[in-house]
Amino acid sequence: MTVRGRTGRTVLGGLLALLLAAAVTMPLTATDRVAGRATAVVEDVPGPESGPPCPVDRRYVDERPDGLREDALAAWHRLRAEAAKKRVWLCLNDGKRSAAQQRREFTDAVRRFGTRELARKYVLPPERSMHVTGTAVDVQPHAAAAWVERNGRALGWCRRYENEYWHFEHAASHVADGCPELLPNP
Repeated sequence: MTVRGRTGRTVLGGLLALLLAAAVTMPLTATDRVAGRATAVVEDVPGPESGPPCPVDRRYVDERPDGLREDALAAWHRLRAEAAKKRVWLCLNDGKRSAAQQRREFTDAVRRFGTRELARKYVLPPERSMHVTGTAVDVQPHAAAAWVERNGRALGWCRRYENEYWHFEHAASHVADGCPELLPNP
């Protein structure tokens, strides 16, 4: 039996359309598993575009760590808990980006700086960015980033670039091997 609404569309058809729309807009995570369906490629999973204001410095946002790779996400939560014990608030100003998000960032940088070479000093193309792999975060405010630089290695977080005090990358090897030498820029 078909139930029709006032507009003539079936109620069942309307519900199906709503469910399909919701499914399309919800990103798959590494833990989403549906038999017979391929899981999303990590590089294609988008990260948040923004977040609520950082409670300790409203110039920045504190986005959710959605899309970080599972090991980086667990390490982020441990890092944030350790910082909180010391009364340091880490705001995630930028974390996971999809390849499309990173491409947009890089294209904007090329437009702003005029050449790909100059843009690469500030933003990497998607195939080179650890934000795309879900293993990099940008921490704000400056005091919080300084705390991570001093204390993050114990949990696998290392600053990578001299010109980006806020950018940290996660790798379990950092705990035992130490942080790699800083690069001048991306």
